[in-house]
Amino acid sequence: MHKVNVEEYKGIWVYAELDSNRNIVGVTKELLGTAQKLSADLNGEQICAVLLTGEGDTGELCKELAANGAHKVYVVQNDLLKEYSTELYSKVIYDLVMDKKPSILLIGATTEGRDFAPRISFRAYTGLTADCTELAINEEGLLSAIRPTFGGTLMANILCKKTRPQMCTVRPKVLKRPEPDYSRTAEVETIKAELNPADLKTKILDFKPYQVDTGVRIDEAEVIIAGGRGLKCADNFAVLEELAREIGGAVGASRAAVDAGWRPHSEQVGQTGKTVGPKLYFACGISGAIQHLAGMTSSDVIVAINKDPDAPIFQVADYGIIGDVCEVVPALTEELKKLKASTGAVS
Repeated sequence: MHKVNVEEYKGIWVYAELDSNRNIVGVTKELLGTAQKLSADLNGEQICAVLLTGEGDTGELCKELAANGAHKVYVVQNDLLKEYSTELYSKVIYDLVMDKKPSILLIGATTEGRDFAPRISFRAYTGLTADCTELAINEEGLLSAIRPTFGGTLMANILCKKTRPQMCTVRPKVLKRPEPDYSRTAEVETIKAELNPADLKTKILDFKPYQVDTGVRIDEAEVIIAGGRGLKCADNFAVLEELAREIGGAVGASRAAVDAGWRPHSEQVGQTGKTVGPKLYFACGISGAIQHLAGMTSSDVIVAINKDPDAPIFQVADYGIIGDVCEVVPALTEELKKLKASTGAVS
């Protein structure tokens, strides 16, 4: 067994992921907010953000990371890091972990994070708890990584006692993001990475951002209109799309709708899809299986529309409408259009 001296490992690290526009993604800010609570429970351990970029000015990114809670930012620069690479990002972060020895490493459970996190944990001979929904420090001072298991019926509380760093990926939108404080500052340490282009096994020739019909992605939307088996067919999702366009929201789907081929997996909400936390969530023709609830119960307001008055979705909904989705949703859309016409805006 690979043994480490856990006393040598200090600090809480958050991987600072960037989107295609080189902006810090939301889950990074959520993790930095939670890291502040973990730090307070660990007598103020340092919070460090790890930022991988090409050569160039990173001042604004570092200010943003500091405002969201980072005490220090490690900026690792090399032009080969301009675009995400499994091989290079895994190598750079692993080498940095071995050199600086953080006690905790938090990574967003995004496509990128899910890709490289297992590679780092394997190389470091440490554990990795995937798709966490909650983080805490237990009475022993260990990271308690909490995630749903057995189809969401139980919550597993996982500890990493003998190896370091304590690693986990955390679903976007499950942790609340605090308001940034731009009076905060962070120490910045710039590291010039020595990388071999021969290690780059793939090369990006072109990048096309993911497009959706309504123009809003479900992981970024403040309003989501999600449909399930109760829509009966793919064509009936048109009524949800129309409402989404009127209200400025995104269309989502349950696993049943995705498995039926009615909607793409990129729109799936739930345990095996995306976790969302919009201000307003419409559950249309969705029964409320626990796997779906795991992905949307952090929504501020939930409106359920279902013909079955005993559907489990009504138990978590703030508002419920018993009726046929294909009749209720168009009626809501028409009322919304009248409201916009009379006031010039949605209230």
